[in-house]
Amino acid sequence: MIGVIMAGGRGTRARPFTDHFPKAMMPAGGRPVIEHVINHMDASDAISDIVIIADLRGMGAQIRHRYAGYGSKPITFVQDSGSGTGGDLRHADIPGDFLLWFCDNLCALNIRGMAERYRESGAAACMAVRSRRPEETGFAVVSGGMVVRFQEKPVLELPYCECLGMYILGQAVLDRIRDMRGPVNLSYDILQDMASEGGVAAYDIGDAPWLDAESPAVLERNGATVRSITSAMGARGPARTRI
Repeated sequence: MIGVIMAGGRGTRARPFTDHFPKAMMPAGGRPVIEHVINHMDASDAISDIVIIADLRGMGAQIRHRYAGYGSKPITFVQDSGSGTGGDLRHADIPGDFLLWFCDNLCALNIRGMAERYRESGAAACMAVRSRRPEETGFAVVSGGMVVRFQEKPVLELPYCECLGMYILGQAVLDRIRDMRGPVNLSYDILQDMASEGGVAAYDIGDAPWLDAESPAVLERNGATVRSITSAMGARGPARTRI
């Protein structure tokens, strides 16, 4: 299975950092966010090749410069077409099923476990979700204006599963994307309809930590979680920067 890393996007929430570097190069646990994703895919026996979609004509060239020839598996670079999260996949030559990973998501995903769930389901797509979420703040139960119970950073059962930006997609998804013209949003234009048809399976990551690496501020505020996740994702060589 091919691993596709979506590393485009303008990263407006990460400014001013992204005025000089692509969002995928934000430091997390001493290395760029994308490096953790590459390492995790490279270490998985479920992944044969890696494709990185980025703005190679712009700041995304920094990604190609750093990771061309990196790791043990072939890495191919594809120009971000600016045609949406789904439209960008039109320009990548992807045979068979593939793992799509939006680069600003950090998680030591069980790739083989998710692949098995996808195959067993017979669905056209499978998305990583979580049904429980650890909260960043404490919660208080208040009665009559008085706190009667306090719970520090509980793990909450979510009323709806949270989508985590990691998918396994089959050729049926690519066929739908190629049948559409103009920008294509993967979630709203493709997966929403497929879900209503019973074509999208879910893979719950359970208690595995996950973080939306949306900005340097978020990474710094969640330093302990970042270190836990990135350590589990694997690393190579000495850390070059620190949060």
